[in-house]
Amino acid sequence: MSANDSDDVRDRYWAKTRNMTILVLVLWAFFSLVVPWMVGWLNTYKFIGFPLGYYMIAQGSLIAFVVIIWVQNWRQDAIDDEFGFGEEE
Repeated sequence: MSANDSDDVRDRYWAKTRNMTILVLVLWAFFSLVVPWMVGWLNTYKFIGFPLGYYMIAQGSLIAFVVIIWVQNWRQDAIDDEFGFGEEE
């Protein structure tokens, strides 16, 4: 493999990783800033007997953060494997 091929692979790898990181940061900002800001409006709706705003602050955002972390790790492993940077078993 030539140096240009190696640089191209590295650039594509970092582009995919960067795009995923930006998406994760946007989702984190949404669940940590936007949802609490909208809590008053969300409280007009009910979810399993609780005001939706209360539920999203108490449980929903935490669940979303755990899911985001899990999906990010799963996708990063797939990206690593795609470009040959994954861990060998």
